Amino acid sequence: MNNLTLQDVEFIKILANSDSTMLQKSMNAATKTRLESQIGIILREYYLENTMGIQTGWIETFQKAGISEDDGKAAIACARRLGIEIH
Repeated sequence: MNNLTLQDVEFIKILANSDSTMLQKSMNAATKTRLESQIGIILREYYLENTMGIQTGWIETFQKAGISEDDGKAAIACARRLGIEIH
């Protein structure tokens, strides 16, 4: 089963509800690294489950954490604008 830390949930919700240009201006190296690695991997797998039906378990994990489908999609869109490859 997939686990999201409280920090992961907060990070995803920030992505879902923020302007990417504002985030990019205030992002430090540690935040960028975390986005590219841990959060990026989670969002990629969530995207695959939503678009290709590959059972990754992230849809259920997001729902349990209070992250709606719209939040997930918005977080993916923001991450893409920040240069994270999600396909």
